[in-house]
Amino acid sequence: MPLALTTYLAGGSGPWRIDSINPVVGDTLPAADRLDIVEAPVAREVADTWWALAQDERRALLAESHITIGLDYLPAVARRLHHCRDLGEPFDFLTWFEYAPTDSEQFEDLVGRLRNTPEWSHVDREVDVRLSRDVQGGAA
Repeated sequence: MPLALTTYLAGGSGPWRIDSINPVVGDTLPAADRLDIVEAPVAREVADTWWALAQDERRALLAESHITIGLDYLPAVARRLHHCRDLGEPFDFLTWFEYAPTDSEQFEDLVGRLRNTPEWSHVDREVDVRLSRDVQGGAA
């Protein structure tokens, strides 16, 4: 049975309007107007980045800073982390954050703190994509 994983499809349709796509580290993503999110089977392939570190080393880096920092922003900023390693995707992780417009300052502070952690030295590509949800979800 194939794995059912969350797939993010950028293009001309979907309930999310893409407000901006900004490369932070490395290459950007192709321009698109809309984003759809679906559950779909995905083939598995192996990729290497910070995965050369031992699992306990990776976990220690995350526990020391990344996880602790994230807890400081709950419940204002919710996070969903997708592990993309071994899936043939261009990123090892995709992190989906949700917050109310009134909490945008807290979100910016969270992202700034995360980008100053030791694990960020292993990032070779990061693209900041900002979205807005349309009530009706139609094409722009």
